[in-house]
Amino acid sequence: MPSRPTRRAVLRGAAGIGALGTAGISTAGTGTAHAGPPRTARPLARRPLYLGTYGQGILACTYDTETGALAAADGGFGDVTNPDFLALSPAGGVLYSTVGGGAEGGVRAYAIGADGALSALGGVQSTGGAGVTHLSVHPGGGYLLSANYSSGSVAAHAIEADGSVGERTGFVQHSGSGPDPDRQEGPHAHQIVTDPAGGFVYAVDLGTDSVYTYALDTGSGALSAVSEVKSVPGAGPRHMVFHPRGTHAYVANELDSTVTAYAHDAATGALTRLASLPTLPDGVDPDGNYPAEITISADGRFVYLSNRGHDSVARLAVEDGGAALRLVDTVPCGGNWPRHITLSPDGALLYSANERGRTIGVFTVDADTGALTASGEPFATASTGCVLPT
Repeated sequence: MPSRPTRRAVLRGAAGIGALGTAGISTAGTGTAHAGPPRTARPLARRPLYLGTYGQGILACTYDTETGALAAADGGFGDVTNPDFLALSPAGGVLYSTVGGGAEGGVRAYAIGADGALSALGGVQSTGGAGVTHLSVHPGGGYLLSANYSSGSVAAHAIEADGSVGERTGFVQHSGSGPDPDRQEGPHAHQIVTDPAGGFVYAVDLGTDSVYTYALDTGSGALSAVSEVKSVPGAGPRHMVFHPRGTHAYVANELDSTVTAYAHDAATGALTRLASLPTLPDGVDPDGNYPAEITISADGRFVYLSNRGHDSVARLAVEDGGAALRLVDTVPCGGNWPRHITLSPDGALLYSANERGRTIGVFTVDADTGALTASGEPFATASTGCVLPT
């Protein structure tokens, strides 16, 4: 079937996201950050950063690309209910958010102005399920993918020529349960992402202890089932990240405080479960700890994971060609309940969105070792579900 035309060319017209009128602004594009070879000194600059909050809409900030320091900025978007996850278009000129509230969740697009200010593009589109909790943009730029936690379903929407969210083109309802009667009484889709090559779509379901592989028809936008892999029973897989080479993936398990490595077959989309290990240091009681977000350096040497309860960010070394992880250390997250962590586009910084502490922890990343060092005091803000530096 012929492929759906990509929107990249159209969306580039809004790519003034980094232009804040400051000389020397970094022109690094968006993407997975890294802790790679030593970096040369960079001129001080400020770039836009967005916070998806509970109760205060999308807040706009700027960050210092050298120190990571945050400052509040004009240009956010308050008229949206609980936009607790955000994503950028591949070209960087459009921001997408989840929209909570009501019997069905929604997704919406926002144009990013030359000064970083947001303006709505089109209206809210229903995801077809309750409790939308995650979204991502397919690498081709033509579709927005979303996961509905409460109802345990995933959806795809077309992205229109102007970047707005169009009609829902794909929808899959998960079924099943897990051994935890309180958290796994039914399906709970928590994340939906695409592999590095753009070949397959993956949905992580905490309620069914599963990661599902789907094919996305880039002509029609339909999602079709390909395969399923089970976690350790009761692990409660929440979020996953792929190794940049696409050979492996790593899944943060919310219910048993572990992280699991998977082998990935890029040709078939199949995942094969490998070993799991604790996300906490030896001797630390995992009771009351719930891993949340996971991310990886662009060179694939380090994985970072947030521990809610222990209130830390774990650093794990990638070993055995990507097939194994080793816990190196943990550092305090700079607040309480780190729901989301992310690396800056150049890999020099890591941010922790501390939902209950109402702070953003700011860290510098050592280029050689991947070690995290707190940079200044945490930034006080709203209850935040997502932090997105550009």
